[in-house]
Amino acid sequence: MKAGIHPENYRIVIFKDMSNDTMFLGKSCAITKDSMKWEDGKDYPLVKLDISNTSHPFYTGKMMLIDTAGRVDKFKKRFAKHTGIKTAAPAAHEAATEASPEAAPEAAAE
Repeated sequence: MKAGIHPENYRIVIFKDMSNDTMFLGKSCAITKDSMKWEDGKDYPLVKLDISNTSHPFYTGKMMLIDTAGRVDKFKKRFAKHTGIKTAAPAAHEAATEASPEAAPEAAAE
């Protein structure tokens, strides 16, 4: 390694995939407050991952839906709102046009 260009805190850490609790050792300079004991009995800093090679669909061949902090639900609500407006608007317009001819004779009868 070339001297003077790499971070000083480059160390061995535990990476933990939070979606399936798989852990592995690696080197990183990521800042973390958590630590954990590894199988060798030593205490290492813990870096939490949302996704890794053990849970990513490209590597596993399985399509999984990983929801972090309800992002998928928020998207589905926003998407349903837009599709609901587009599908409800023509139906509401047809109902209004059908109701107006009926309402006019009743108003004239009174």
